Amino acid sequence: MIYLLVPTVWYYFPATMGKMENVAATTGLTNSQLILLVSATAILMAATHYLTGLHHDRQVRNAHFPQPPVSSVWGHLKEVDKFFRKREPDRHADYVFTDICDALGRPPLVLLDLRPINANVCLVGSHEVAEQISKASKLFPWSTIKYPQTLAPLSHMIGDGSLLLREGLEWKALRKQFNPGFAPQHLATLLPRLVDKVAEFVDVIDQVARGEVPVALASLTGNLAFDIIGAVVLDLDMNAQNQEKAKTGQQQHSAAPHQGKELQLLYGRLVTTYDVDSGQYLPWWLIPLTKLKREYLARKVDKILKELVRQKFSLMQQEQQQQQETSKAKTREILSLSLSEAASENLLTPQVLQDTADQLKTFLFAGWDTTGVVLAWTIYELSRSPKALAAVRDELDQLFGPETASNPSLVCDKLRSSEGESLIQKMPYITAVFKETLRLYPPASTGRTSPPGTGFTVTSSDNPGQEYCLDGMLIYICARAVQRDPAVYGETADEFVPERWLNSSDIPPGAWRPFERGPRNCIGQELAMIEGRVLLAVVARTYDFVKVGLGELALDPDSGLPVLDDNGRQWKVLSELYNTRKVTAKPVDGMMMKVRLRSSSSMKA
Repeated sequence: MIYLLVPTVWYYFPATMGKMENVAATTGLTNSQLILLVSATAILMAATHYLTGLHHDRQVRNAHFPQPPVSSVWGHLKEVDKFFRKREPDRHADYVFTDICDALGRPPLVLLDLRPINANVCLVGSHEVAEQISKASKLFPWSTIKYPQTLAPLSHMIGDGSLLLREGLEWKALRKQFNPGFAPQHLATLLPRLVDKVAEFVDVIDQVARGEVPVALASLTGNLAFDIIGAVVLDLDMNAQNQEKAKTGQQQHSAAPHQGKELQLLYGRLVTTYDVDSGQYLPWWLIPLTKLKREYLARKVDKILKELVRQKFSLMQQEQQQQQETSKAKTREILSLSLSEAASENLLTPQVLQDTADQLKTFLFAGWDTTGVVLAWTIYELSRSPKALAAVRDELDQLFGPETASNPSLVCDKLRSSEGESLIQKMPYITAVFKETLRLYPPASTGRTSPPGTGFTVTSSDNPGQEYCLDGMLIYICARAVQRDPAVYGETADEFVPERWLNSSDIPPGAWRPFERGPRNCIGQELAMIEGRVLLAVVARTYDFVKVGLGELALDPDSGLPVLDDNGRQWKVLSELYNTRKVTAKPVDGMMMKVRLRSSSSMKA
């Protein structure tokens, strides 16, 4: 209404000023004093109107929502602050949100009124409500829309044209375009190449084991994940794990020798500008130097990606001109899929070039940042779960033979062979381990929204007949809260129990959502699961991983040996290892580990 108010004020201003002079003469106030009085009165009236509206919202309109004690003035800001102060400052917010759900008795959803700092937040901790939000509906044919304020700050990292930022038919068309690149049949053809990358990882940790120096395991698994996603997305050897290979320039195609490693280093530096201590969600004017650094690094990353796009486009043109029969078999990596339409039209426009670079950044981020962390957490949980680790090793002995336990290269050879695809599908316990790790440590949650006036409502079996309208809210499906719900997972909700997935018929599908669910689920989830199986198949029997620092094992003072917890499943630890927020959830210390070669006697035991 401001656009109506301004001309109205100016229209009546001369007459108003004349009346104000009469009032000033009557009251003895100067015109300036009178203007100040009128302005203060207007501000007071506006503030009163705003606070009255807040009071009505908090005490009447939204009173039926499960929520902490609410203040008419502060909403839930003070209550939420109390929960945050009980945790470490660098602990991921999802721990606090789970604490809130627990403190309120685990309602299916919780209203957090954070105005005026933030929009109202609907915190979802129930799979039942989460499913209503993520599924397709008449109001949202491709699921509720992403909350823009959570993704927009990441634009330098994922690009303005990212698949993650698209909605409606634009998103649908892009998703359809890229689906073939992550189809199980296609991923099976990439297995030998994926195994090659894991073999490089073995070379790295073998050196670490011989050096007996603690290392940030999440960094090593992150490099592995970046190498793999580089092969899937760009058909390029990123050299993330091997500095010497980067120097010699052994590449998969005609890219310059330094491009893969340079891209990994630059993109890694760009991601670190979004660490929690860098103010990842602060407005740019509060972090101007960080914004400039992001822009600089984003330009450098774009420059490399665009050069790779041009090279690939030129190669596709040559194949079309030569009418090579084999060209059809090379069109499933993401870069080729991005350029398929441009290649058919023989035209690479600046817009197509930028859009393609944006999609490449999106897939590099999603495939690297999350998968590497989950791989590190998987190794950590096995390192403190003797029974689970023994079960993993037994499964691998049966599958590959006990003679391969001390020789990862023999395992790699079998996985590269024609029977590799079937071997990957015969790892039920390892799959259960990876699923359980993803349950306990989901790499990210999702923020959705329903525009005001849409009329989007959800219900809960806890309160039949009661509808909750979520229009205008940040709808936050907290994966950690959903996946640790005692109503689903019982007394072991916070414990590492892979066996629950060997017969999971009583677990609702929506209660496990590390890749989220519905039409906008993670396109690369099958690739992540394959990576987890291959990594454990190759390293689980050859190496022992020992945590140092946070999460370190507690040792018996007399024997010096680890001590089992009360449930007899895991070794006790001296302190809790937890995730912090560095764009996504990551172990706060980078997962500091020592790596040791497993002794021959323990392999025979």
